[in-house]
Amino acid sequence: MIASISGEITQVLEGQIVIMVGGVGLLLNLPEGTCLACKPGDKRAFHTYLVVREDQLTLYGFETLEERDLFVNLIGVGGIGPKIALATLTALTPETIRRAITGDQPEIFANVPGIGKKTAQKIILDLQGKIQPLEPLGAVARMDEIDAEVIEALTALGYSIVEAQTALQSLSRDEHAADAETRLRKALQYFS
Repeated sequence: MIASISGEITQVLEGQIVIMVGGVGLLLNLPEGTCLACKPGDKRAFHTYLVVREDQLTLYGFETLEERDLFVNLIGVGGIGPKIALATLTALTPETIRRAITGDQPEIFANVPGIGKKTAQKIILDLQGKIQPLEPLGAVARMDEIDAEVIEALTALGYSIVEAQTALQSLSRDEHAADAETRLRKALQYFS
């Protein structure tokens, strides 16, 4: 198993990079946000996971151990392959994924391209005991319901899930405590 790699990025492709490690160029699949932050010539380190299939070996890279662990958990769910797991980590933050699982909110996963309602429910059922909550369950507010509502509204307006997530994360603490309509208005201001 290849647990981590570090080296110089020589090429940036769509969702992938080529990273030189000991004179060998390795093709590494990354979440979209991570890939966009990479530039040829950068020296970077990634936590990795090697997916072995009958006809190919595919290496996936992540900036944090938490992302890698979530990826491994997601591909362990029936019907979720590496591409959909990577798309989930592109569309949702690790914190959002944890809160969706521990808060029993499959609608958050249903916003990810390639995941329908049944698959979203299966993710929740399969991972509920495996994913630890970020804070005690009693303290977890149902803020994610409002976030999901705002994300749904933004995607209906033509923004991608990544853009919607970024706009939500840009809100101040006071704005984040507001109702859905106020949060949507503030998130739209992010784009102007």
